[in-house]
Formats: sequence, structure tokens, C-alpha cells
Amino acid sequence: MSLRSLLPADAPSIAGWARDPEFCREAGWSTSLGRQAHLEFQDRIISSPPPGLLRLGAEVGGILVGYVDLHGTAPDTRELGFLIGERDRWGQGLGRRAAAAGLDHGFGELGLKVIWAEALEGNRRSMGILRGLGFTETGPGTIGEFRGVTGVHRRFALSAREWGLRDAPWIPSL
Repeated sequence: MSLRSLLPADAPSIAGWARDPEFCREAGWSTSLGRQAHLEFQDRIISSPPPGLLRLGAEVGGILVGYVDLHGTAPDTRELGFLIGERDRWGQGLGRRAAAAGLDHGFGELGLKVIWAEALEGNRRSMGILRGLGFTETGPGTIGEFRGVTGVHRRFALSAREWGLRDAPWIPSL
């Protein structure tokens, strides 16, 4: 898994993920927007991201499989987000690998001291990834909706020190 800057040419691929209503429900994307609206949105995010958003493409073998967000403006803390597109790629460990690459980038390249994340309690896969990477749950967050069910965001945090003490858990042993 490698991370790279997103390019305008990536917008159609990312927007294309919205063709799958099941993907949209899992990702929290609107199912009522047309392809052109999704494309325009992705174009805007790539060409003019909102303040504090660093979105990096996640690649495997030169193929864009998702993205990682490090969001925030504090000098030493960011929120981690990650998304794997195309449902046929789910269940292969790519979410975990993308999140781990985001942690490496945040702690290594950006020099962050703490990275936090949140997942709706109904999103067991995301919560499992965060826990598996060593995040500690810090408490409840806001109310949200996952797959049409209202629930609480669970908040997690991980320090650079904690991440530095770990072996590379996303690399399978030989």
C-alpha cells in the first residue's frame, strides 16, 4: 500500500464508486446524487480541498483502491479517515493497510503527536481496524447514522509514541 497526492484524473474513479448503492450506504454517501454531481464534488475536493483536509490516494500495484484523510489544523493532531472503494475490494485487509499507511504518514511525514478517529458503533469493521492498529477508545462522540441506523460515534486516539512501539502490524509475516 502506498499513499500519493490525488490528481484531477482520479475524480472519475472515485466518483464511479457511487454507482453502487450498497457502497454509498456503507460510506455515508448520498444515493440520490447523479454521476455528474459526484464527479463535480470529487473534482472540487481534489482541486480545492477545504482548509485542513489532506486527502491522499491509497494505491496497490499502481491502482487507486481508496483514500486516506488526515483532517484538522492543529499543529500536532489530526483526525484519520479512510475509505476503500469498490466493494469487491472489501474484506481483503485494504482498509487496515490504508489506515496504517495514514498513521505512518501522519506520524512520520507530518510529525504529528496524536491521531484520532471515530467510527459509528454500527460500523464494526472500522472499529475493528482502529482497535487492531492500537487505537484506544476515548469515549462517545456525536450521534450519526450508519446504514440507516442511528447510533453514537465511538472516538479513538493513538499517540506517535504508541505507534512507534508497535511492529508493522499491517505487513503479514513471511
